[in-house]
Amino acid sequence: MMPKVRIAAIVTLAALLAGCSSIADHRGYIADEALVQAVQPGIDNRESVEGTLGRPTFASEFGNPIWYYVSSTTYQKPFRKPRIGQHSVLAVTFDEKGNVVSAERWGMDKVAKISPEGDKTPVLGKERGFLEDLFGNIGQVGAMGSNAPSGPGPNGS
Repeated sequence: MMPKVRIAAIVTLAALLAGCSSIADHRGYIADEALVQAVQPGIDNRESVEGTLGRPTFASEFGNPIWYYVSSTTYQKPFRKPRIGQHSVLAVTFDEKGNVVSAERWGMDKVAKISPEGDKTPVLGKERGFLEDLFGNIGQVGAMGSNAPSGPGPNGS
């Protein structure tokens, strides 16, 4: 009878320990180091980079054209918020003709940790109270001298 109790205790202990382990989740681009190293400034262009690495995670909208390949691995313990364990960004910069100028890699050193203050977003300007928020626009809609029409039709008729 004793060996069955020991086996049950070992199985229970193993189940409890498995419940305390972290869950890993990978998001974004899965980088193959050989392919990343194959991108050479002055040799490759947009078509060859897309053929080698695939479509970027996102591309810059302003300034020099830059393609970003973003990868992140998070770990989450039960009943906790996920934490970033690994993070990498590959930024491929192109010139006006579409040729590769540079290929840079960043890691956790560029990750910014943001701590919001409470449940409100601070804004510049006048602080308004509850009553000003509630009654502040009374008399503002269709006031005399405004460019808005005062009635249902274009001429107020």
